[in-house]
Amino acid sequence: MNPTELKIASIQMVSTPVVQENLTTASRLIKAAASDGAQLIVLPEYFCLMGLKDTDKVSAREPYGKGPIQEQLASFAKENGVYLVAGTIPLEVSNPEKVLNTTLVYNPLGEGIGRYDKIHLFGFQTKTERYQESETIEAGDEPSLLKIMIGGQEWILGLSICYDLRFPELYRALGQVDCHIIPAAFTYTTGKDHWEILLRARAIENQCYVIASAQGGIHLNQRRTWGHSMFIDPWGDVLVDLPEGEGFISGVLCKDKLNKVRSELPALAHRRL
Repeated sequence: MNPTELKIASIQMVSTPVVQENLTTASRLIKAAASDGAQLIVLPEYFCLMGLKDTDKVSAREPYGKGPIQEQLASFAKENGVYLVAGTIPLEVSNPEKVLNTTLVYNPLGEGIGRYDKIHLFGFQTKTERYQESETIEAGDEPSLLKIMIGGQEWILGLSICYDLRFPELYRALGQVDCHIIPAAFTYTTGKDHWEILLRARAIENQCYVIASAQGGIHLNQRRTWGHSMFIDPWGDVLVDLPEGEGFISGVLCKDKLNKVRSELPALAHRRL
């Protein structure tokens, strides 16, 4: 691999209410993506648990830095020699009835090197659907960048989660990055109308790659997620799209492509506000 390129992969799942079942699936898909040459792999939001009820995630929560979910994630990264952006897991907070919805990042040695607590909490209600994440999740308050060195080349990656996608000010606050990484579990209802256009907008306005890792199917709790894990280039073109079901997609981040887009249309340099 050219040192100015980085191969990344996004895993799509249809997670169940059984944590170990989901971890087994994640392990299999991580191994497949690593065997395909991926150097950095992303898991979807709620990859470890799509509960039968919202409070199930509270029962599965772990203290930051220890617990069976985190231990297995560290081992997945180490065993496959990859950077792992581990979707989201429920972490303890002082309120016993809530959790943080947190992305943890591990390096190829299995060491924790990054963390982002989801800032924007999803709320949506119609006559047939209702979601209110604030009832079981405590919001984070700090944007998070991930910087990694591979082959002497630094890569700057922005971390965000699902509903964050609707808030462009978060992405502006993160500054210039090579790629935004977005684990998600978009509902079918909102995803069919907004998912692709929001992902492409974040790529276009920030002139960077976007990789999104999604839940994609009908879960045992009867929730239907939109899927369509995507890899999008800095011009806003969708390079890869996995519509539904479990699997993975992959693509290559290219510094030359980033520099070409930003030099030909230097919109980032033209900002006034």
